[in-house]
Amino acid sequence: MESIKLHYDVPGDDFTRAGAASGDVKRTLKQLGVSPSVIRNVAVAMYEGEINLVIHAGGGEIDVEIDEENITMTLSDHGPGIENVELAMKEGYSTAPDNIRCLGFGAGMGLPNIKKYTDEFKIDTEVGVGTTLHLKVHIG
Repeated sequence: MESIKLHYDVPGDDFTRAGAASGDVKRTLKQLGVSPSVIRNVAVAMYEGEINLVIHAGGGEIDVEIDEENITMTLSDHGPGIENVELAMKEGYSTAPDNIRCLGFGAGMGLPNIKKYTDEFKIDTEVGVGTTLHLKVHIG
């Protein structure tokens, strides 16, 4: 299989479109016959990252590459960056404002879930510059 590359622009503060990119990738993986457990892992990790782009960063971009062995996702933004990555990785820790929590988001499970559902997880972040997540889920 030749690798498939997908690109998504994720608008900030638009909860009506949040999840569109992860939904599209999920459909693509189903069409390719990828196993349901791999699809679930990719969908959960990517959705959590997509929501973080909407809530915390004013939007961003997602690039996905699908090849025979891996689904590689790069989520990047030019948001505020993460001040304390170790703290942000703790379940239940959230910097989401109350108006976001009232919508049912911001429970502090985003980054922990992303790490849980990926085989490779790396955060590059700089305060005042932005954050990039490098994620990989193995197909086989």
